[in-house]
Amino acid sequence: MTVSSPMRIAFNSISRRQWAGGYNYQRNLFAALARFRPGEFAPVVFAGKQSDASELADLAAIPDVEIVRAEAFDGQPELPAAVALGLAQRAAASFRSAGIDAVVESARFFGWRLPIPAVAWIPDLQHRSLPHLFPRAARWRREFGFRMQIGSSRTIMLSSESALRDFKVCYPRARNKVCVVRFATQPPAALLNTDPAEVIATYGLPQSYFYLPNQFYRHKNHQLVVDALAILKQRGADVVVCASGSTDDPREPGYYERVSAQLKERGLSANFRHVGTIPLSHVYALLRAATALVNPSRFEGWSTTVEEAKSFGVPMILSDIDVHREQTAGRARYVGVDDPAALADHLMQASQQASGLVVRSIIPGHDDSVSAFAASFAATMRQAVQGDAGKLAAG
Repeated sequence: MTVSSPMRIAFNSISRRQWAGGYNYQRNLFAALARFRPGEFAPVVFAGKQSDASELADLAAIPDVEIVRAEAFDGQPELPAAVALGLAQRAAASFRSAGIDAVVESARFFGWRLPIPAVAWIPDLQHRSLPHLFPRAARWRREFGFRMQIGSSRTIMLSSESALRDFKVCYPRARNKVCVVRFATQPPAALLNTDPAEVIATYGLPQSYFYLPNQFYRHKNHQLVVDALAILKQRGADVVVCASGSTDDPREPGYYERVSAQLKERGLSANFRHVGTIPLSHVYALLRAATALVNPSRFEGWSTTVEEAKSFGVPMILSDIDVHREQTAGRARYVGVDDPAALADHLMQASQQASGLVVRSIIPGHDDSVSAFAASFAATMRQAVQGDAGKLAAG
């Protein structure tokens, strides 16, 4: 890397179907860097041969983003070597061939002997706060991976002050450089051209509805919404919640089917509408016209759905967890994660206050948040590279 050339940063690809929040994080980060730090960084996404071509194409359309496809990134075939021998050799060779200056590890570990500065992005420590939601093997695999990254002196990148507090409690002896980089969204203009009224009609929704765009993982706490809708039904209130997102949770197969069966048994199928994994243009359309965003999650690292709602000024009804308070600074309605009656009250009040179809646009001043996101990430990467150079000089 010369003084004038961009820093080439390697990212491992994240499947939107498996983890929409991670995919959207990368997409928004790349767009923010291109817009607010032009010429400083060149994100290079390393994907497997089996990765979704359309998802990669969306990323490649962002200025300065490159895609490299190699079998070494299908799954994690080199993880045993990275742990035992200290290096995922084929991945490292791909990095060298692409002229990579720094690596961002996301749910990956490329070895403690990786000869390139590396930053470990740890979005949250959910497995420590909610261990019962993880199969034992998955919980220990996640914990082992984090400990390997910490033990390899990676710079640790977290997404919130809440996650930082958790990190200090869980790993009190860690001496790594730790940086908090708060995520902010930059919805692409091309995805805002879809008419929300047409999307609402496509999914057969009423003009007044609440939007819940979370994947069907148990910690996302859809159950709270189901119970709140049951209370509203008893009150004679006709409230509709539209949910979108993947129904596949490898940790708990069949969870979505059990929730669906419960909705049918309780007569709530018309009140809780799941539209599946939908195009991002439809996600933004439904969000912009929603009466409010609902996020009842028991745990978040830094909620993508909340950030997206903030970017449009959409009212929010959120679970009362630390990170939601941090993200919204009190500018939302909050409910306990086990308090369906309170959620029912908020849904009722917001529904009564709704006044027909309202389509929102990006709020004034939103660019400041996205610019700060890009600047914080840039500072983290430069500190990591400079710190690694200092270690080599000292050695």
